[in-house]
Amino acid sequence: MNVPDELLYSSDHEWIQISGNRARMGITDFAQDALGDVVYVQVPDIGVTVANGQSFSEVESTKSVSDIYAPVSGVVVEVNAALGSDPAAVNNDPYGGGWICVIEMSDPSQTAQLIDAVSYRALTES
Repeated sequence: MNVPDELLYSSDHEWIQISGNRARMGITDFAQDALGDVVYVQVPDIGVTVANGQSFSEVESTKSVSDIYAPVSGVVVEVNAALGSDPAAVNNDPYGGGWICVIEMSDPSQTAQLIDAVSYRALTES
């Protein structure tokens, strides 16, 4: 399982990469593996306000439909529109081409609630 050291993770299996006041996010390698083949990703609308811990999107696979939870609060400022025609990017490259959106964080201190790669590996191995 791929767990990049430079990212932060939620216990709901989302990852974020911080750049200034923005957080690019997606679902983890662990999550995409558990879902199976992803066939649809509902990306949020640009401009929508998301709240830390609340569902704001969905990923549909051949096995199930799973909610995506906001790892931080803020406003969606960018979405990965390519997922509309290539939802399998979530499976093939969850930390690259499979990213879901970018959130302009309203409270960057919320990142302190997220876990690092070592802790995330421990979470998924238990």
